[in-house]
Amino acid sequence: MKRRLLLPLPGLLLCMLIALAATLIAARFGGPALLYALLGGMAFHFLSGKAWLAPGIGLSSRTVLRLGVALLGARISLDQILALGWTPLVLVLVAVPSTILFGVFCATRLGLSRSQGTLTGGSVAICGASAAMAVAAVLPGRPERERQLIFTIVGVTALSTIAMVLYPLVAELLGLSEQQAGFFLGGSIHDVAQVVGAGYMMSPAIGDIATFTKLLRVALLAPAVIVISLLISRNGGASSGGASLPGFLVAFAVLVAVNSLGWIPSSLQAPLEMLSRACLVVAIAAIGVKASFRELAASGWRAALLLILETLFLAALVLAGIHLLD
Repeated sequence: MKRRLLLPLPGLLLCMLIALAATLIAARFGGPALLYALLGGMAFHFLSGKAWLAPGIGLSSRTVLRLGVALLGARISLDQILALGWTPLVLVLVAVPSTILFGVFCATRLGLSRSQGTLTGGSVAICGASAAMAVAAVLPGRPERERQLIFTIVGVTALSTIAMVLYPLVAELLGLSEQQAGFFLGGSIHDVAQVVGAGYMMSPAIGDIATFTKLLRVALLAPAVIVISLLISRNGGASSGGASLPGFLVAFAVLVAVNSLGWIPSSLQAPLEMLSRACLVVAIAAIGVKASFRELAASGWRAALLLILETLFLAALVLAGIHLLD
């Protein structure tokens, strides 16, 4: 029993060290810690074949990942969602499923799998790298899944950074009001950090609206992944959890409900969010160790085009929705 508990320790420690280094680099030089962890993990790919490291790497890429996703629910409450009013709610409820369906449609037209379209569409539609990791956790466990996940995280992070710079300029060129600009930035930029950066770059008011709109998209993470998991099961595919409703998504929903009821003390919310972030950084480091730059390059131009098309579709859909609902 003791040996079984200690077996994953070396691989887990390796992933934790990579995650720690990535966090320190992000704190010192700026940029996304998830991306640094991914690239750092890929630099240690030569260790992935070591039998004494494999159990810990596997534990980090599966169990630690799901724990991190589940803990995301502790920062979301129903009050935050309702405070935004009906416009962003309708906007997000239309944009998220539409972007995922658009991703599946484009993937099949580009000769890619439906799973890859679901993965990239969910990442673009909801919350970037975190959503990609959550969606990947319920997709069928095919060998190419982790390669697709890595490419998606790199691509969506790069596109989100570009959007952080360009979208405020687009909002100004189109003459959007502060509220409209906040809805646009929060509804179309992929990652939370880039939404915050773009919003507060324009003004504090826009930053607040953009951040809350983004949280509304994040709140759809669990429902979206649950629907994806159920559809996979119904179509005869087996999710990586082997169940129609993964436990980590149930935990996510429970934490959202508990937080909405005010049962999570404010003093615990920040530590829980930090723990969630730490788990996700460790998990992506493990996924990076299991992949290689050669495998990443094998994704090809079609995968990159798919992400770009989804990004442009979401931005155009959000802009159209803002003007229709105004």
